[in-house]
Amino acid sequence: MLAEIRGRSQITIPAEIIRCLGISEGDKFDITEKDGGIFLCPVVVYPKDKIAKTAKIIKESEADIKTQKAFESVEDLFADMGIDV
Repeated sequence: MLAEIRGRSQITIPAEIIRCLGISEGDKFDITEKDGGIFLCPVVVYPKDKIAKTAKIIKESEADIKTQKAFESVEDLFADMGIDV
């Protein structure tokens, strides 16, 4: 497919590619140049506060894992819970 650079360095991505990749207005791309080619890679950008909150949840869950019991069988798990099988 052929595309032409327009004013303000804009290029229109053909509709067929947009549909195929599920791209929509406002999506973000990482743009790189390599060996004379231009490469666009779709990316998702998350706000810093969401990343910090997610990191905190992961850190807390890692601490929880260290204190959890491991059971040899489902029956042992049920027995620990006070459930007769």
